[in-house]
Amino acid sequence: MTKTLHHRACHLCEAICGLTIETERDADGSQRILSIKGDAQDSFSRGHICPKAVALQDIQHDPDRLRQPMRRSGDSWQPIGWDEAFALVAEKLADIQARHGQNSVAVYQGNPSVHNYGLMTHSNYFLGQLKTRNRYSATSVDQLPHHLVSHLMYGHGLLIPIPDIDHTDFMLILGGNPLASNGSIMTVPDVEKRLKAIKARGGKLVVVDPRRSETAGIADQHIFIRPGQDAALLLGVLNTLFSEGLTRATTLPVAGLDEVRAAIGEFSAEAMSQRCGVPAEQIRQLARDFAGADKAVCYGRMGVSTQAFGTLCQWLVQLINLVTGNLDREGGVVCTQPAVDLVATTSGGHFNRWQSRVSGLPEYGGELPVAALADEMLTPGDGQIRALITVAGNPVLSTPNGRQLEQALDGLEFMLSVDLYINETTRYADLILPPTAPLEHDHYDTTFNLFAVRNVTRFNEAVLDKPAGALHDWEIFVGLAQAFAARTGGELKPTMSPEQMIDMGLRFGPYGDRSEQRLSLATLRDYPHGLDLGPLRTNLAERLKTADKTIQAAPPLLLADLRRLAVQPLPQDGQLVLIGRRHVRSNNSWMHNYHRLVKGKPRHQLLMHPADLQRRGLSDGQLVRVRSRVGMIEVEVAASDEMMPGVVSLPHGWGHGRPGVRMAIAAAQPGASANDLTDERHLDAVSGNAALNGVPVEVEAA
Repeated sequence: MTKTLHHRACHLCEAICGLTIETERDADGSQRILSIKGDAQDSFSRGHICPKAVALQDIQHDPDRLRQPMRRSGDSWQPIGWDEAFALVAEKLADIQARHGQNSVAVYQGNPSVHNYGLMTHSNYFLGQLKTRNRYSATSVDQLPHHLVSHLMYGHGLLIPIPDIDHTDFMLILGGNPLASNGSIMTVPDVEKRLKAIKARGGKLVVVDPRRSETAGIADQHIFIRPGQDAALLLGVLNTLFSEGLTRATTLPVAGLDEVRAAIGEFSAEAMSQRCGVPAEQIRQLARDFAGADKAVCYGRMGVSTQAFGTLCQWLVQLINLVTGNLDREGGVVCTQPAVDLVATTSGGHFNRWQSRVSGLPEYGGELPVAALADEMLTPGDGQIRALITVAGNPVLSTPNGRQLEQALDGLEFMLSVDLYINETTRYADLILPPTAPLEHDHYDTTFNLFAVRNVTRFNEAVLDKPAGALHDWEIFVGLAQAFAARTGGELKPTMSPEQMIDMGLRFGPYGDRSEQRLSLATLRDYPHGLDLGPLRTNLAERLKTADKTIQAAPPLLLADLRRLAVQPLPQDGQLVLIGRRHVRSNNSWMHNYHRLVKGKPRHQLLMHPADLQRRGLSDGQLVRVRSRVGMIEVEVAASDEMMPGVVSLPHGWGHGRPGVRMAIAAAQPGASANDLTDERHLDAVSGNAALNGVPVEVEAA
């Protein structure tokens, strides 16, 4: 028997923590994992690890994980060979498009797609051949407002300024809970120590959230806010910065600040207090404290994106950093300079070049908002979706009005899923193609190095052998592309492996052949613990992708949306509203089939303030019915004074007890799907992003 130590990053969340994995190989060549620990030699994560990384071995050994292509036959599943599967997909999709047009086939790509570089490099090798405008992804139930604002202001949807958390004196967090998420559009391993370090050096951490979250629990100040009203608070802060002369000059080229100042003149702290539920003087003091700090960061994450004014929120976050002189400044927010630079090598994107057929929602970067997907399947007429491809996604549990989507999936002519499991969505597929497991293939973080709080890079070698007969995800897409091209007479350009693409990206990147570092894939293989390329540095002026190389502070689209907020009715007294929540042991819907991640104290309950329980004659631990416009669930309620009165919280991703799901541990867990309550009509009107927070609900005894 031979023992081997491997070093790689965990890919299960955005923190990309370094791991040390010990394996053992028997005389017959078989391998097993002996341990997974944090890598103390990783300068970025510094030995930090969370429970998800340890569960990588559970994914590897899960008996429910699919290991060969499976074709559905009634209520059962039968193995099918790869070539036969590829030919079947080509035949079905080509036939459907021939009869109903290119847009009759739709694509949905889930969150794990950006955690797997084979999907990033090769999924479009096949999907691009379909030439469909019905492309969807998890982006529009998560971060679309981030990308749209960067596109409008900076000229590229990936040019997102990142908090310089290691050097700031004041960090304001809205709608984010890094202690549960490990950072989000802020790749920040060991985040708790980094946040506590702000306080240790005399700085201040302020969290704005309708719930006293884990991150709020370690903050200097926690401010309760009505769900869906963060834009009002941010407008009150920005108005105060202008009206009290608290702005600071910047050397960046900026256009439109005078227009912004004029447009927000009526949105005073006093006027906005009625909307957001935060006292006017507290809003003003928050603005003064932020402006008074030498180096400050305003960071708004998922909670402010997934609401009716999500794009407005992200624009205001950028403006607050800009007008206080904290944009593109050490200790403020700074854009990364990654070794593989997607900003430099891709276009800035486009917005609203076409709209969804039924609801008229705008595309961004070639994708339509996923809230439109079910209607596009269910509504008859020219362009109706007849076939669907899902890639590493479970939209039944992760997108709004999951029950409506179930109905739509059940009526498709054909469905293909590239996935490891038969889950709540893939159970409707006609064919499931499973790739190799995470530790059986190499990996490079093209996305999360772009959002990191330091400039870092590493190449992750495979830990375990590729099983006989298995295919990596990129090989699946090459096989599908070849079969579809042969069936339709299309021509394919030559391709190469993902690692060859990364080598080219490194060599032509900012630290490549023309730099003193001369990075290549061979170089990174000499740094198994990763390579630190230094702190974030001022660089926005030269990286701007706008036509005139100027920051566009006043996009007309966003100035116009201020009027929508101004005329929005004030929140109703006594109305309960729903928000989500995250947990460090979970990531959306797909980590509930591993015992070590679901054991312990249950976390599926509906959290509710004790006063709200008493008002409705309910008690802690009782089974309750929760109703919204679109549906009803039954779930256990838990009394919690960490909730703002009038607000209830339910984590999404649960509700696995649906027929046909083959995930035994997950199906045995209690809980219901929050997205059986969220509303496909409840949207950010600018971007079409789903407004998953602030959903009106009623709660009663079951």
